[in-house]
Amino acid sequence: MDDGIDEPTGAATPETGDAVGAMLRAYAETGEGREVIERDDGWIGVSAGGEFYFADYDEWPEPDRRAVDRVEGRVLDVGCGAGRAALYLQERGHDVTAIDVSEGAVEVARDRGVADARAVDIAEVADAFEPDTFDTVLMLGNNFGLVGTAETAPDRLRDLATVATDDATLVAQSRDPVATDDEHHLAYHEKNRERGRLPGALRMRVRHERLATPWFDYLMAAPDTMADLASGTPWELVDTLEPEEGLDPAGGDYVGILEANG
Repeated sequence: MDDGIDEPTGAATPETGDAVGAMLRAYAETGEGREVIERDDGWIGVSAGGEFYFADYDEWPEPDRRAVDRVEGRVLDVGCGAGRAALYLQERGHDVTAIDVSEGAVEVARDRGVADARAVDIAEVADAFEPDTFDTVLMLGNNFGLVGTAETAPDRLRDLATVATDDATLVAQSRDPVATDDEHHLAYHEKNRERGRLPGALRMRVRHERLATPWFDYLMAAPDTMADLASGTPWELVDTLEPEEGLDPAGGDYVGILEANG
């Protein structure tokens, strides 16, 4: 039947921009906002949403709460988002510098009271800060993934060690990518292996409404992979914090504790 409505000829192309910042601003203003994750194989997923980035300490995942107990001294919060960790640590007397590649996220974090929030890419930390500045580097929210790929991870970890003290601690959250029975994820892992990549290597972008970030690399790493990537850098994986039994429905989440070995 001809109803006078033209059929779409192709998917609309999203506008490239700070989708993460836009989502966080929307949530800050309205209490609503979710980010959509798009992977390079066409898979689409919806994140935990704005409430995760704005959650109070009592609402954090249990390993996150244990992880911040490992924080000492001056802190570099990498991938700060809306500043949930920075605010908590700041309130407890820590000198915190919060960084994020999203300028919108940094603005939201500042508006919420983070005293020192800056738009800095993890690849730029060695130029952005003086050596031996931080006693703890914090990467919650699966932000170990910001090391990018197996090829870029050692350089990113060395850069973080450069701005950290000789006895610093790196608190890094990640996920064992193969701890899943989702056929789409398992197929993606196999495709990665065929390409010579780690199974948890993601090529992705974040979308919010009509905005999409540029495509970027993000890495999910099992504990043995995290340890391997750290070998040859000043960091050594010394402990892992896993959820208490029954508290990790998705499977595979943990926080790695790495210590600088001078």
